[in-house]
Amino acid sequence: MRWRQSLLTLATLAGAVPAVGADTGIVVSLRTLGDHPPEAAADGGPDLPQLLEQGQTAMRALDFHLAAQHYCSAARRGSADGQYRLGHLLLQQRSVPKAQAQGRFMLALAAQNGHAEAIRFFTEAGPVPGDGQRPPCMPEPTAGSLENHTEPVSHEVVKRYLDQLNRERRRWAQRVQERAPYYGVDPRLAVSIVRAESNFNPLAVSPKNAQGLMQLIPATARRFGVRNPLDPQQNIEGGLAYLGWLLQRFDHDVVKASAAYNAGEGAVDRHQGVPPFPETRAYVARILGFYLATRHQPPPPPEKPAKAPPRG
Repeated sequence: MRWRQSLLTLATLAGAVPAVGADTGIVVSLRTLGDHPPEAAADGGPDLPQLLEQGQTAMRALDFHLAAQHYCSAARRGSADGQYRLGHLLLQQRSVPKAQAQGRFMLALAAQNGHAEAIRFFTEAGPVPGDGQRPPCMPEPTAGSLENHTEPVSHEVVKRYLDQLNRERRRWAQRVQERAPYYGVDPRLAVSIVRAESNFNPLAVSPKNAQGLMQLIPATARRFGVRNPLDPQQNIEGGLAYLGWLLQRFDHDVVKASAAYNAGEGAVDRHQGVPPFPETRAYVARILGFYLATRHQPPPPPEKPAKAPPRG
């Protein structure tokens, strides 16, 4: 759906009294359409099609704040269409930089979930852009918010995400999926980890010298027999071996295993859970935001045992 931009006036979209400089009277901040608290989920509340229809109805009535609330409710429930519509709406607040950043965040999220229009918005859809900003109506997923969510992300959503990668990255993503069951790892969790680590770039190197698709630091690479971390096949085997080992060690607890993958199992042991490091907490939230379940769902054993390719 395309909305007439002429309807989205600055006066309507500002929606709140702006902060004003004491001496100059210049506007220094404005609220955005995403600057509202998440609506509490109600038993028997509207389903996704109803929320999207309610958003459209509010748009026709020029009630953009109500439309944003409905779209954000749908977006929080995983609707790529709701994520796209909220992002598109936020981008209409052209004079509000924060709204532009929030809009880019939402469109990137929709692109990651396979929304065709959102994918076309970016020249090369990938992870959430660094200049994006999560709207307050879309809080970070946490272990607590997902504690009753036992089902991982669907295979269809994962496929839509992988389909928007370029050919080279999609090739390695498929390899990760193929090899994950040999290490007892759900391919969907493996995709979530590699997506967060390198977005399937086999030449990625971090400031801390973590290398390759699964961002192995030298000590971990040596520990799992990887001689060349920038060799994609070696990196995949070593990274999956480490991830599988962590899942076993932490009894298939995705929160602790992903925190350990980022910060080390020693840090998780010392803090008896996710360490209080902003980077690690954001990392765990990103893994949960894609995989959804806090308990790992081990895959069926492979039909035919396969020998791992040589690691050097």
